Amino acid sequence: MLADAITGYQQRVDTQLKVHLNALDDQAATLKAAMTHGALIGGKRIRPFLVYSVGQMLGVPLGKLDACAAAIECIHAYSLIHDDLPAMDDDHLRRGQPTVHIAFDEASAILAGDALQTLAFEILSQPIDGLTPGQQLRLVSALAKASGYQGMCGGQAIDLASEGKRIDLPTLTRLHNKKTGALIRCAVELALICADANDADRKALLTYADAIGLAFQVQDDILDITATTEELGKPQGSDTEADKSTFPQLLGLDGAIASANGLVADALSALQTLPYNSQLIADFARYIVERRV
Repeated sequence: MLADAITGYQQRVDTQLKVHLNALDDQAATLKAAMTHGALIGGKRIRPFLVYSVGQMLGVPLGKLDACAAAIECIHAYSLIHDDLPAMDDDHLRRGQPTVHIAFDEASAILAGDALQTLAFEILSQPIDGLTPGQQLRLVSALAKASGYQGMCGGQAIDLASEGKRIDLPTLTRLHNKKTGALIRCAVELALICADANDADRKALLTYADAIGLAFQVQDDILDITATTEELGKPQGSDTEADKSTFPQLLGLDGAIASANGLVADALSALQTLPYNSQLIADFARYIVERRV
């Protein structure tokens, strides 16, 4: 059931992304091609999955969720394009394919990231059937906060400043709650806004989101040590090469695995308070720490 849902939602959001990208004119053809490469290079589509699965659990039709799923994936794609640049992580492979600055050039990669970021907000600001202007404003605000200084960008800045230094566990946790966790939390937040959810549901589902967001990063750190380059689709050991602090480095490999499993247990506990069939997103929480890519 989970595998089918992941595949189905991947295909759905990819279709939405193609619609938005194909609608762009060809006056800047290289930029359009670079954007398309970065957005459709593959991937698990974790954030769109959460938009769709949480939204549907709360009774929101898929059509009302498409814009949110496409927008948050545009933000994620832009972040990866910029993350791979020489000034950041300087990676040449992403999901087994050349990164955007390698497939095109550095300037095109910068512009592709910029354009995907703004496309996200263009998508969210267009009329969406079934949502009020007030809900759409909340969607824009939530995504802006999660992707900017208070979220992903702020976390990335702290991460870059921490390279070559030994930071403690609370600092590493705060860093990744911003860099990785903020967009995962935002995916759930977007679904909650579309559903006009009550406070109890918001509290439970945002607790779930925070737990799996951090678990996702802990597992990424584990995979950087235990997975192969072929499995990862990027160089194995890149965090070690960049001299970054990681959860296995601070906790040991066994301690990091225990931490990830504990976070999943917290996520599952939060779901127990919900009056819905939450089996799909519970299975997804387990998948977060069982995945090899």
